[in-house]
Amino acid sequence: MLNYIWIALIVIGLLVAVGNDVKDEIQNTYRNGVPLTATFVVQKAPTAQRATWEGELALSAESFGQFYGLKPGESEIRQPVSISTAPSGASTFLMVTGPSSPDHWKEMAKSATSKDKLMGTVQSMKFSADEATAEVEIVFEPIRLVKLKAVTQAALDYAATAVTIAIGLIGIMALWLGVMKVAEEAGLLKVVTRLLAPVTKRLFPDVPTDHPAIGAMIMNIAANMLGLSNAATPLGLKAMEELNRLNPKVGTATNAMVTFLAINTGGLILIPATAIAVRAAAGSSNPGIIIGTSIFGAACATVAGVTAAKLLQRLPRYRKDFEPVSQPGKEGDNG
Repeated sequence: MLNYIWIALIVIGLLVAVGNDVKDEIQNTYRNGVPLTATFVVQKAPTAQRATWEGELALSAESFGQFYGLKPGESEIRQPVSISTAPSGASTFLMVTGPSSPDHWKEMAKSATSKDKLMGTVQSMKFSADEATAEVEIVFEPIRLVKLKAVTQAALDYAATAVTIAIGLIGIMALWLGVMKVAEEAGLLKVVTRLLAPVTKRLFPDVPTDHPAIGAMIMNIAANMLGLSNAATPLGLKAMEELNRLNPKVGTATNAMVTFLAINTGGLILIPATAIAVRAAAGSSNPGIIIGTSIFGAACATVAGVTAAKLLQRLPRYRKDFEPVSQPGKEGDNG
């Protein structure tokens, strides 16, 4: 079911992106093919070695807003730009966007031929008498499929981020899994099981104290308390498998299964190691700040889950008659 949900979200995202791109194309949001008139302030004139003007493109906020159909800003737009002239006489321009560039141009630059750069052609260039400024008409390169490209780029970026975070988790996972394996081989698990026998007996009265399910559940809970959710998963599956061996009616969750699932889902935790590692890999300045809130939140969730499981199992509506399922071929079996 989760796979279908992810596929649906991906399809919806792509459809929304395509719909917005079609809308932009109809409205010509980025003014493809439409010349923009602005003032070019010359800072460096061409030389014998370099046939390029360097300067700034000056445009009033009102003119910019009217051209793109946007709400006018508060300040004049001045954008560094270079204009090159080919031997054939055709002129092109190159504009590198930056923090001070208008958001509309920065959005266009993300989908341009060169990232963070806008290019195009100069239709006309009329210099003033002192050749310090020039009135220019420029046409930007066609900008299309902005939203679709943004969705695609975001998918690639977050895929790379996921790999980086996953690699960063290898060390801490290997450390704690190794510690738990050493504890198991050294017999520490049996000692912990005996020490926790009074607690496990009250939580799981239907499970014998020395049953393998108790050890698996303790290891699962310990992994969760250390924040090793990935390491806890196989231990939880092993615990459920052992609990199912005690189940007189396969297919119906026993009280022990429900209680264990409540503890597992509540996520009782002491050291949120995985969350801390993820925050550290993401560049958090204080990755351990979540420890206190994690302990409090998980404790509340665990207490609420266990309390609900213990209370509801006493109600007749939630009780099940755990009668052994008759096996085929046995006496009294009509099958």
